[in-house]
Amino acid sequence: MKKATHLDEMLSKWSFDPQTLGVRLVKGKDGRDVLQMRVDMGILQLETTGRPDGESYEGHESVLEFLQETLLLDPDHVLSEQQCMDIDREFMQFYHRRISWLRLQFYNRAVMDADHTLRLMDVTESLSGDEEWIGSHEQYRPFVLFHRTQADALGQLEESSAEEAIQAINRGLETMRAFFEKHEAEDHFESDELVVRLVDLRESLRNEYSVGQTLNEQLADAVEREQYELAARLRDELSRRDIK
Repeated sequence: MKKATHLDEMLSKWSFDPQTLGVRLVKGKDGRDVLQMRVDMGILQLETTGRPDGESYEGHESVLEFLQETLLLDPDHVLSEQQCMDIDREFMQFYHRRISWLRLQFYNRAVMDADHTLRLMDVTESLSGDEEWIGSHEQYRPFVLFHRTQADALGQLEESSAEEAIQAINRGLETMRAFFEKHEAEDHFESDELVVRLVDLRESLRNEYSVGQTLNEQLADAVEREQYELAARLRDELSRRDIK
């Protein structure tokens, strides 16, 4: 039997805690950074760019990139069983990396990986006729949107302002509302646990940083009340901010 290197020493120095997500960013002997996640009975290692497993797919950086090109060249392409399995694998890989970035507070990276997953959901929905298989992914769209919105807001808080963080949450909530409406579940939107958590985060930011209505919220309110002169002034102010 060929000798192999045991992981005993590495595992003993990094205990598994089922109560928290153990993640670290380490640099290998070759100088590249990798993410490591401590799981029960082992350690997952993920690349920080490209696919988390570091592999290419059919000459492309990811399954998503391959499918996007396939869709452009052949809109009637039907996914094979193997392609469906490969898609499921990529969903899981990007999930692990997304939660790792969130744990380490690398919010922009978490947004990027969430966007990858959302695009993969969109493309597979257009290429597959298996409603049950599509639904197995779509049921997690609010969860991915929650992560994306949370990361976007906290990133804006670090790099811009509390007002921009609140706006990021509002954008995320509207996207989630559209999902509920699409699936004729709008009556459950306000009470959804993920929605409630985002609203709580928004209001805690508003209170902690003394932020009243944002300009975008004031604009929406002015339009709803048909206060068009006020709405025009608010649009002008938003345009000036975008130019700066």
